[in-house]
Amino acid sequence: MSKPIVAIIGRPNVGKSTFFNYIVGSRISIVEDTPGVTRDRIYGESNWRGRNFTLIDTGGIEPEKNDVILTQMRLQANIAIDIADVIIFLTDVRQGVTAADEEIAVMLKKSKKPIILVCNKADSYQKFQSDIYEFYKLGLGDPMPVSASNAQGIGDVLDSVYENLPKPDKDEENEERIKVAVIGKPNVGKSSLINKILGENRNIVSDIAGTTRDAIDSYYENDNGKYIFIDTAGIRRKSKVTERIEKYSVMRSILAIERADVCLMLIDANEGVTDQDAKIAGEAHEAGKGIIIVVNKWDEYEKDTGTLEKYKKEIYSKLSYLSYAPIMFISAKTGQRVDKLFGMINYVAEQNAKRVTTSQLNQVINEAIAIVQPPTDKGKKLKIFYGTQASTKPPTFVIFVNKKDLFHFSYERYLVNQIRKEFGLEGTPVRIIVREKLEKDVNV
Repeated sequence: MSKPIVAIIGRPNVGKSTFFNYIVGSRISIVEDTPGVTRDRIYGESNWRGRNFTLIDTGGIEPEKNDVILTQMRLQANIAIDIADVIIFLTDVRQGVTAADEEIAVMLKKSKKPIILVCNKADSYQKFQSDIYEFYKLGLGDPMPVSASNAQGIGDVLDSVYENLPKPDKDEENEERIKVAVIGKPNVGKSSLINKILGENRNIVSDIAGTTRDAIDSYYENDNGKYIFIDTAGIRRKSKVTERIEKYSVMRSILAIERADVCLMLIDANEGVTDQDAKIAGEAHEAGKGIIIVVNKWDEYEKDTGTLEKYKKEIYSKLSYLSYAPIMFISAKTGQRVDKLFGMINYVAEQNAKRVTTSQLNQVINEAIAIVQPPTDKGKKLKIFYGTQASTKPPTFVIFVNKKDLFHFSYERYLVNQIRKEFGLEGTPVRIIVREKLEKDVNV
């Protein structure tokens, strides 16, 4: 089930980032840092009263300005408004209602989305009570005073968010389908691949436009199984590609990744791996999704002896953290090897959801320790007591040790490789969580 989306909208310098950071700061999922992957802080995951949701932080809007940067910021905000289920309109009580606030209010009303009007920087309700009344003229209901810097009033805002979230989707049929996000930068052939799949050898197909998502969900069924393909249409590049516009094409993919079981990471064969590809692929890796690297437009690429293996090496060199992901070469235009994707999708989804027994896991760990001894530091030796699988999607293992700080990254990588060698786990990240345990508490 996909998480609802909450967008924070407002003009610059009203405290959006402080507000955002407080809500997601203590609730962001713990993921391993991946060298070389920059995670743009434009969204975060949070939970309130048992409901998970995605929170989007947007650049400030200055509606009356026409310069390029502010135009891009308005574009970002419009995208967030379009995909959001609930909108938090953040204002500054100390500055009062500005002309920009009034224009933003008009824009938000047109969205027909639930809007929560929040007056930030109200450190003292008594002091700013009369100023808060001014915001009623925006016509967006009762203003909610908060102080993001002091964490005052945020719980009331989250209660209001909770009340306005859409009801949880209880469509169990969708849970039986493998959800496949087709991700990548604009113009790599995402829509072409979806169209090729839906246009040939189809049994049951129905296109359903996502009500609040910037994506199209296509339900598809063939002899291989049942699927939901999520197409993430990228923002069209203009004469000059800007970092901010690319950031929001990444965000569109992030929202699709969150809903997916398996991600098809499309790469243009003629362009190779770009920085934007690395960002998007890094998001899928950190989200713990099954990943297949799909090189599209392979029919257009000039080949000679050994081209395919050489190309694979270049991909793994630039996306070293995805060394576990299989690579497939296709042409969405001609349909070359597109039918082979389904077997790999099924396999990767199965690997991502794989469960290993505790006895099997500890046998592998003990054999790994016998081959390569755990590290030591200043006379102290790392002792690994035992491990157990905590969860799936992705496979996550808890390893109990005597000293966490002795569990170096290099040894963690070694154990992960040994686990992969024994159990496969191709196409899925593997997470290791280290916990300290006193030796006397270990049942031998």
